[in-house]
Amino acid sequence: MKHQPDTGNENSKVIFGLFGAGGFAREVMPIVDKDSLSRSGYNDIELYFVEMHSEFSEINGYKVISEDHFFSIQCKEKFFNIAIGDSKLREKIATKCIMNGAKPINLNSKKCTIDEFNEIGEGAILCHNTIVTSNTKIGRFFHANIFSYVAHDCVIGDFVTFAPSVHCNGNVHIHDHAYIGTNVVIKQGSPSKPLVIGKGAVIGMGAVVTKDVPPYTTVVGNPAKPFVKS
Repeated sequence: MKHQPDTGNENSKVIFGLFGAGGFAREVMPIVDKDSLSRSGYNDIELYFVEMHSEFSEINGYKVISEDHFFSIQCKEKFFNIAIGDSKLREKIATKCIMNGAKPINLNSKKCTIDEFNEIGEGAILCHNTIVTSNTKIGRFFHANIFSYVAHDCVIGDFVTFAPSVHCNGNVHIHDHAYIGTNVVIKQGSPSKPLVIGKGAVIGMGAVVTKDVPPYTTVVGNPAKPFVKS
């Protein structure tokens, strides 16, 4: 799936822009399924990294263009997703893209598993070897990095980020903009009392979360406790 140059009839051309050009974006770009876009009737498809201040003009065979360039391209349809860890920046970019007529698409690796009866919002990225089991509700622009899972009856808000190997067990509610670090384990809640991770909370790498985490709180350790600077 290499980038194609800016040629052809702009009335038939379809553009996909992946915002970000760092390591995560390079992992995500191969997930973009040109075949599925082709099956939807799109044939002239161009893929770009979109980065404001990249030192490169091309990465892994794909052109790197500016945000202004992306918005200025005349085409039949314009799609995007955002491979940037900063959830606030992700929200800002998503808002701008939608205001400029670009459409978010979900990027689900062919190596991920999504079982039945789930609701997954627009702009999600589910990387290799991720799992969403059953009866979950996931908000907009969710990131699930490699080897992470979301178990049954979880509710996840908008712009939530899972680093690699997050173990989110059943009946957990995670509010908007929370960041869950690598190898975190979140204990299962119950239908009557789900375990709640508040808005904007940060769960440090390797933490074991056994009880609710207040909004905008950073917790670390096993069991996870609020981080106190020494």
